[in-house]
Amino acid sequence: MRKHYIDNIRWITVVTVVIYHVLYMYNAEGILGGLGKITDLSTQPYDIFMYLVYPWIMPVLFLISGMCSRYFLQSHSDREYVKSRTTKLLVPSTIGLFAFQFMQGYVSMSLGPGFEELSASGVPKPVIFLIMVASGSGVLWFMHLLWIYSMLLVLIRKVEKGRLTAAGSRTPMWLIVLFFVPVWGAGQILNTPIVSVYRCGFYFAFFMLGYFVFSNDEVVERLKKYALPMIAAGAALCIAFAWVYFCKGGGMNYADKPANRGALYAACSYFGSLAMLSGMARYGDRCSKFTRWMSRKSFGLYMFHYLGISTVALLIAKPGLMPAPACYLLSLLAGFAFGYGLYEIISRIPVYRWAVLGISKEKKDVQR
Repeated sequence: MRKHYIDNIRWITVVTVVIYHVLYMYNAEGILGGLGKITDLSTQPYDIFMYLVYPWIMPVLFLISGMCSRYFLQSHSDREYVKSRTTKLLVPSTIGLFAFQFMQGYVSMSLGPGFEELSASGVPKPVIFLIMVASGSGVLWFMHLLWIYSMLLVLIRKVEKGRLTAAGSRTPMWLIVLFFVPVWGAGQILNTPIVSVYRCGFYFAFFMLGYFVFSNDEVVERLKKYALPMIAAGAALCIAFAWVYFCKGGGMNYADKPANRGALYAACSYFGSLAMLSGMARYGDRCSKFTRWMSRKSFGLYMFHYLGISTVALLIAKPGLMPAPACYLLSLLAGFAFGYGLYEIISRIPVYRWAVLGISKEKKDVQR
C-alpha cells in the first residue's frame, strides 16, 4: 500500500525549499550564495523564516529517502537498486551538469564578480568554463550525497543481513528520542571545509535512521501516538534556534559553524524531522488529485526552481529594474514556473530527459 504521507512530506518540503531560496537569494545576513539584500531595511524580519526551516528541510528529505530505499529493496534486488539510484541520482548530477545545469552555473557566477575576477587573474577560458559548470551543481549536492549513501547501503546490507532492520522495528520511544545524540555527534565529522552543505556524516545519520528504524511500520505507529508532543517539541526548538541566532545573534550564519555544529541545531534538525514524519503519518496520510499532482511534479520543482529564482535576481533585481517586493514576488513565481515548466518540457525529450532528469523510460507513479 502506498504511503501517501511520505509523498506529502516530500512535496511540502520541496515547496518550503522554494520559499526558503527566495529569501536566501536576497538575505540581509550576508550569507553568501545569492544576490544579497535589495531593500533599504537594516533588518529584514521575514528572514527569520530561513532560521525556522533550514535545520530540518534537508534532513527530513534524507530521512524519507532512507525509508523509501527500504521499501524499494523489499521488491527489488541490490543490482536493480544500484541501477535505479545511479540513473536517477548520479546521471543528472554529473552528465546533467554539462547537458543543462551549466546554465545555473552561468547565472550564479554572473550574480557576483566571478567571471571578472577569474579573467583578471589570468585563468584560461576552458578552466573558467569548467568552474562555471561546477557552479551549476546548486541543488544537486543532495543527489551527490544520496547516491553515495545508497551505494554504501548496498555494502552495509551485505554485512548486516537484515539484523539491524529487525532490531530497528523494536525501537522504543525513549531510544528514538536518544538517537538525537548520535545525530549530533555525526554532525561533527566529515564536514567539507568550503562548501558547507556537504555535511556527509550528519545527513548519513538521517539516511541510515530512515532505512533501519523509521521504515518500520511498528515505529511509525509509535510515532503517531506522540505526534502532538513531537510537533510541539520540533516547533519550540526551531523557534528557539531562530531566537538565538537571528534575534539575539543579529543574523548569525545558520548554515556554517559554529551554528550548525551546535546541539540546538542538531535538535532542530532531528526533532523537526520527527515532527514532520509523525505529524504527516497521523494527519496527512491521504491523497487527492492536487496532492498526487504535486507529488509527481516535486522532483522537477526541486531540480529547476533555483534557476528561475536566480534568473529574476540577475535580470531584474540586480539592475534594480523593479522595487524589492516585486522582485521577491517574481522570483517566487519564476521558481514555480521554471520548476514545473522545464520539467514538463525536458521530461518529454528522449535521451535528453535521461541526461538531465534520469528518466530513461515513461514516467511511472512508483514510491522510491
